[in-house]
Amino acid sequence: MLRVVGCFVGAHDLWLVGLAALVCGLSGVACVELLRHASRAAGRLRATWLCVAAVAGGSGIWATHFIAMLAFEPSVPNGYALGLTALSLAYAIVLTGAGLTLAQHRAVPLAPVLGGGVLGGGIAAMHYTGMAAYEVAGHLRWDPALVAASLGLGVLFGGAALQVALSGRTGRARGAGALLLLVAICSHHFTAMGAVTIVPDPAIPISESALPSRWLAVGIGLASLAILLLACAALALDIRERRQAALERERLNSLANAAVEGLVVCRGDLIVSANDSFGRLVGLAATALPGMALSRFLPAARAGQGGPPDQPVEAELHPEADGPIPVELIMRPVTYGDRPHYAVAVRDLRGRRKAEGQIQFLAHHDALTGLANRASFNQRLDHELRLAEATGRKLAVLCLDLDRFKEVNDLFGHAAGDTLLVSVAQAVTALLDDTQMMARLGGDEFAILVPCEQAVAAGRLAEQILEALRGGGTDAAGPVIATSIGIALYPDDAEERALLLNYADTALYKAKSEGRGTYRFFEAKLGIQVRERRLLEHDLRHAIARGEMHLVYQPQTDVRTGATTGFEVLLRWQHAERGPISPALFIPIAEESGAILQIGEWVLREACREAAGWPNPLALAVNVSAVQVLAPHFVQMVHEVLFQTGLAAARLEIEITETALIRDPARAQSTLRQLKALGLRIAMDDFGTGYSSLSNLRTYPFDKIKIDGSFIRSVDGSEQTKAIVRSVLGLGRGLGLPVLAEGVETAAELRFLAEEQCEAAQGYLMGRPAPIEAFAQLTHGGRARDAAEPRGPEESRAGPPDAAGSGRDAAAA
Repeated sequence: MLRVVGCFVGAHDLWLVGLAALVCGLSGVACVELLRHASRAAGRLRATWLCVAAVAGGSGIWATHFIAMLAFEPSVPNGYALGLTALSLAYAIVLTGAGLTLAQHRAVPLAPVLGGGVLGGGIAAMHYTGMAAYEVAGHLRWDPALVAASLGLGVLFGGAALQVALSGRTGRARGAGALLLLVAICSHHFTAMGAVTIVPDPAIPISESALPSRWLAVGIGLASLAILLLACAALALDIRERRQAALERERLNSLANAAVEGLVVCRGDLIVSANDSFGRLVGLAATALPGMALSRFLPAARAGQGGPPDQPVEAELHPEADGPIPVELIMRPVTYGDRPHYAVAVRDLRGRRKAEGQIQFLAHHDALTGLANRASFNQRLDHELRLAEATGRKLAVLCLDLDRFKEVNDLFGHAAGDTLLVSVAQAVTALLDDTQMMARLGGDEFAILVPCEQAVAAGRLAEQILEALRGGGTDAAGPVIATSIGIALYPDDAEERALLLNYADTALYKAKSEGRGTYRFFEAKLGIQVRERRLLEHDLRHAIARGEMHLVYQPQTDVRTGATTGFEVLLRWQHAERGPISPALFIPIAEESGAILQIGEWVLREACREAAGWPNPLALAVNVSAVQVLAPHFVQMVHEVLFQTGLAAARLEIEITETALIRDPARAQSTLRQLKALGLRIAMDDFGTGYSSLSNLRTYPFDKIKIDGSFIRSVDGSEQTKAIVRSVLGLGRGLGLPVLAEGVETAAELRFLAEEQCEAAQGYLMGRPAPIEAFAQLTHGGRARDAAEPRGPEESRAGPPDAAGSGRDAAAA
């Protein structure tokens, strides 16, 4: 040891020794960084980086040796053989490359240690080959012990250097590896230099081909420059790699944190990384999770219940504070940090479970009221029917709906209607026991199942419901709850579910027709009536297609001159099996069923087509139902009919009753104004009956008033009726509106109207309703045929057989 120290201190220039150490350190750093970079590459790219690392490391070892040799001052002439000097550089690069290549092979046990040993051997080979190239005027004597020691130090520190550099992931580990490589080179060199003794001998000449020290200095300078450049490249590469790695980690963390599901990367049971979503699930910060056991939160993962890769498995997550959370796990093996890991996606199932529960609830319950729905009610009814059959008990079905519920929606809005439905559900269910069931079948329709011993129990419950709802109004300004109830009994009325519900609905219809706000039990005759009505409704929908509908016309005349001014169109139905059916019967059915829209359009189209062909341009009056007036496309339909038939709009007169105005005044007013804009006229029909209001004459754009025939038929014997008719006629004159009197059947009635200056009249006295061919003399200037229709019982009056009648039993919609 003293000999080595003495050689280092006494026989070397310490400044050059320091320079050798600096070059050695730079080459060590470059070699370690390039080796680590090569270990992360693959294929040809790895081989390329290994070659660069071998050149940097080998050149550094060679430059360190010869800088130290320049620092050696033997005080005798010396030089360097060019061939052996070059061979020493080749040894340094080749053996360094071999050692680095061996060190990065993972399949070889202790590969970094073995590779470092080969690297240490390369240091020795380079050193002693370089010493063989050293020519001096004297003899070299070697100490075998120090030679062996130099070999051992190079191999030992070389293996340690690569092991430390490749095993650690931090900058400290890489710095330690570079430092150990520096120790390996320097300890070998100075120990080997301490093993040599130069015995001067002037008789030994220096060959002329020997490389002088100054030329060696140039080579060393170039090698050192190359080392510096490679070191700078390695440093730049490392900085870039660090930045890219940091950006990649940040990007991956951002992507992971953007995921709704929890994401965890584990090695075995140990959490390596987790995103924020998983942290929120377990109640901890995501940065605190690495290092914890995954089974602490997911026992299923420790129990091996994670399932096959990419297959979802349901499990329970146990957070720090709250109770277990149902989750879905999906596991997948991944490579993370060059090592096998597995990623776990954790999906919170609480929202799904809640949604599934809501779906399950909605499948059997009404969303608004929470009552059972129709499907659930039918299922329960079938069960109760079987139970009643087995026990011999009765079963009552109560059907109820709210009276005038549509008016509540129109006046107060749908939100108030929904609130009303909820209030009804709560009030009624409060009266029921566990054996009874209430369901909402749709809209404002409800049904109740009542197992009972006697029918009186169902009636008593119906009375309680009516009483509870009467006192359950919201407030003075809000809607009032009113309902009607129909009751059918098993087995008295029916034994099948469909019939039982149908009969309860029939009884409900009966309750409504008898004044509403009450209840009725089903009776057999009710079923016959309802069936007849439904059959009639069915036939009505097909009457036009079957050719059973036809139009008749009744003239309207000028009271002063007796001239015909126009016709009112009336609809007749000649049923194929039932014969003639009164409009008073089928028109209300058409309005309730909605068939009036199709029928009304047909009437308007046929009448306009007929009137357009008259040479005499008489007026045409067509009655319009309230359902038509409130229909969204009624105005467009009228305009289309006028356009297609070619009838002048001024010849068409639309007659409506005030019923159409009270249902939706704003929409009715808009419709009438649009009709007026088309150029046609509008008449108020049946004035004096129903909901007559003088304000309507001011609000709506009427062109004519028609006095109902019930007033005209009473003018002969009632002074009060005469006063009413005089008032209406005076009102019309004051407003500038012509007045037409309906139902004129006697000459006395006509004289009274003439005396009171009534403009126009209509009735059996002027002409009975008949097909238009009967009035050819008026429409075409020809001779009229006697084709007037016979009067039905509803149109007759007391008097001689030839007395005229009103013929105003009903009109087209």
